[in-house]
Amino acid sequence: MSDDARDEETVTVAHGGGTGRTRDFLEDSVVPRFGGDADGLAVGLDALDDGAVHEVGDRSVVVTTDSHVVSPLSFPGGDIGRLAVSGTVNDLAVMGATEPLSLTCSLVVEEGVSVGLLEDVLDSMQAACEAAGCAVTTGDTKVMGSGDVDGVVINTTGVGVLPQGAHVPDAGLSPGDKLVVSGPVGDHGITLLAEREGFDIEGDLTSDVAPVNDLVAAALDAGTVTAMTDPTRGGLSTALNEMARKADVGALVDETAVPVRDSVAATGELLGIDPFDVANEGTVVFGVDAATADAVVDALRATPLGAEAAVVGEAVTEHTGRVVLDTGFGRRYLSEPEGEQLPRIC
Repeated sequence: MSDDARDEETVTVAHGGGTGRTRDFLEDSVVPRFGGDADGLAVGLDALDDGAVHEVGDRSVVVTTDSHVVSPLSFPGGDIGRLAVSGTVNDLAVMGATEPLSLTCSLVVEEGVSVGLLEDVLDSMQAACEAAGCAVTTGDTKVMGSGDVDGVVINTTGVGVLPQGAHVPDAGLSPGDKLVVSGPVGDHGITLLAEREGFDIEGDLTSDVAPVNDLVAAALDAGTVTAMTDPTRGGLSTALNEMARKADVGALVDETAVPVRDSVAATGELLGIDPFDVANEGTVVFGVDAATADAVVDALRATPLGAEAAVVGEAVTEHTGRVVLDTGFGRRYLSEPEGEQLPRIC
């Protein structure tokens, strides 16, 4: 791209959507600058995984970071504080670091936000930390002028140590591996949209936002997990497509096997949004060796967050880099959504 074309291009909401436009920006502008090798770096930025892995002495240390923006700040099932802790703990967990050591927290607060609201957010962060078995140990606070930032933005960075040889990439699928989803999909994104727009929807809509490190630990203990990721921005569709593309395999998914709550499905149909395409904040997608898939599902179902875990498909040699959805009436490609359907949800 010429300098003039680069200067004329502007950032759009789609650049933050976690799908194709985000990936293009990272590969074109970020990875060439920061994706090189470094001493002790086992997994770096160029992997575009959920975190980096550093070899420090005889330990493998995982580092991940995320900035959290959500509207409204509070929603059924959680708020931006619970989201910030859970999102970072979950990124550590799906790298294999299920016992987080420490979190940082940077608060960017708009002038005029009530102290009471901010303390409610901090209380939620504290409760989520207790659930995850970690603590915020350092941080920073900035206050912006009225209108300069929308309410509260939280950045959290997480650090965890891997058990010996426990790093699990999102790119580890092999043909024959089973695809396992730990619980219902679409809860977070559909709940946020309904709350934001003030829709009166029959049935309970609640975000799934929660730390999943105990759930991931149960899966790792029960069987051979070859790949895993948390399907946040872009939802299950994007997660499965990224896993297939990175591993150079195809994925065949049984639509009827994917757990979706009735209220989420009905609301998604009403709004014209596929629950497969929206963010989840307490769900994990696993690739599991077929011989241990049943054991992994049983272990997940024994945890509070994994009661509806299910095998939803498998990695195949056909349709390399693509996801094929078997609807029960036929088959079609399951493509990742373009842009960002629901801005400010995670």
